[in-house]
Amino acid sequence: MVIDKQTCRTELRIAIQHLTDRCLHSASKWAAEQLVGIEHDPTKNPPSHTRLQRGSSSILRRFRATDETITCTPIAGTSYVSTPVPEEEDEAVDTDLYLLAKSYFNCREYRRVAHVLSDQTGNKALFLKCYALYLAGEKRKEEETIELEGPLGKPDAVNAELVSIERDLAAARNNGSIDSFGLYLYGLVLKAKGNENLARTLLVESVNTYPWNWTTWSELRSLCTTTDTLNGLKLNNHWMKDFFLASTYHELRMHNESLTKYDQLQLTFGSSNYIKAQIAKAEYSLRDFEHVEVIFEELLRTDPYRIDDMDMYSNVLYAKECASGLSYLAHRVFSTDKYRPESCCIIGNYYSLKGLHEKSVMYFQRALKLDKKFLSAWTLMGHEYVEMKNTPAAVDAYRRAVDISPCDYRAWYGLGQAYEMMAMPYYALHYFKKAVFLQPGDSRLWIAMGQCYERNDIGMIDKAIKCYKRATDCNDREAIAIHKLASLHKELGQNDEAAYYYKKDLERMEDEERDGPNIVEALSFLSSYCREHGRFEDAEVYCIRLLDYNGPEKEMAKDLLQEIKFAQSQHFSS
Repeated sequence: MVIDKQTCRTELRIAIQHLTDRCLHSASKWAAEQLVGIEHDPTKNPPSHTRLQRGSSSILRRFRATDETITCTPIAGTSYVSTPVPEEEDEAVDTDLYLLAKSYFNCREYRRVAHVLSDQTGNKALFLKCYALYLAGEKRKEEETIELEGPLGKPDAVNAELVSIERDLAAARNNGSIDSFGLYLYGLVLKAKGNENLARTLLVESVNTYPWNWTTWSELRSLCTTTDTLNGLKLNNHWMKDFFLASTYHELRMHNESLTKYDQLQLTFGSSNYIKAQIAKAEYSLRDFEHVEVIFEELLRTDPYRIDDMDMYSNVLYAKECASGLSYLAHRVFSTDKYRPESCCIIGNYYSLKGLHEKSVMYFQRALKLDKKFLSAWTLMGHEYVEMKNTPAAVDAYRRAVDISPCDYRAWYGLGQAYEMMAMPYYALHYFKKAVFLQPGDSRLWIAMGQCYERNDIGMIDKAIKCYKRATDCNDREAIAIHKLASLHKELGQNDEAAYYYKKDLERMEDEERDGPNIVEALSFLSSYCREHGRFEDAEVYCIRLLDYNGPEKEMAKDLLQEIKFAQSQHFSS
């Protein structure tokens, strides 16, 4: 059957109540954002129905649905499974005590929650008690790490509550009384203990019975590190599965497949800021910075106090060297909530662009004190240490990043750069290869690997050439690879290939109206090459252009012009 918009609304409204009642605030927030993101029929609701939906005619949507009943159509004609939202059971739990426990939870007094619910029975009480104990254990683990290693120390401490939580949840599962929320927490505990296969099984069971808990899908996504693992999951075809697949495709670097899924989801959730941000992430990975900037500008217009994902927007502004835009964004997030890791990273990027690397590191460290697993902060801090020539600190930061996410190609690339700075090219090559495996469409990685092969202590020029050729196929915007190919072929005496690449480089520089030593080098080689091959007219054109530049090339051009005139006269006389 086809799930229409009204069905999605009804399911999400009930799910938000369930999630809020169990203090799953992140999942509740996500569900509420998707609820508001469902586009309303303009004939039934005025255009200003909500502030968040005023941008519903987004330029991001490539498709448009006009009928509420044709939305969320599955791929290849498959049908979605109708999963009715379960009604809350009349459990044997004291309502007043449960309300007290929730109040303690909202005040982060987790052990008081567990104490209040210690004698209560039923799935809700069991979940909230175990969840509170889990968070209490995580909090204590963080405190122990800080006490032993400092605020950025390596997390060698363990959550001491995992054993007791696993015991209680295993007993509930064995007697068949566990619900989907208990399965989610059980999977979370097993994942923390390293039992990933059973954790994956429990999380799949949880989403199949209750698909509206986004935190369960997020944990399941983190356990799908290969396409084989993803394809092996036996998931019901509920519409929430499409959100999961789109997100997981992005993590697996299947960015075009991810964008296709989000395009389909926008037929129903056309005003979802979450989907817009995820599209921006995919476009960022594809290095379409212009499109990403447009998306984030629209997000800020519809949701001006948003901080989620804005650190990625700051990366785009940094890459474009847009100091004014980055300054404006930094002031905006600082005034909204300066104690968010995203805010600290944005401010760190701003100071980095200003060349104040020590101050930039300070803000990245502040981000990590707020969230030690905030991946981009470790990577960006590594970049700053590279700029400061502090390679040991850079290596440590990048290693912490890959420990959190082995799929972060930027950290592997950073490690390669750091080891290259330390004159350890074989180590650098190892890390560049890891980066290019994860992001084969990034020309910068191929160029870095080519430069490493080109070094005198390695001297694998043939492999360097292959890397530069791959870079030219990956939208090398600065055309570094073309110039490298020209100079390497010239060095190897392969003049035909060198002339081909010098001509391409010259044409690019002319189109972009650039000037510099590369033009002189290209003109010098092409004038000599054409002279040797009897193409006197072409050689003359290149020589005349060389006369506009000072230096030995100008004198060479004068001599070459005389040779050309002499050769032409000899040719005509014969």
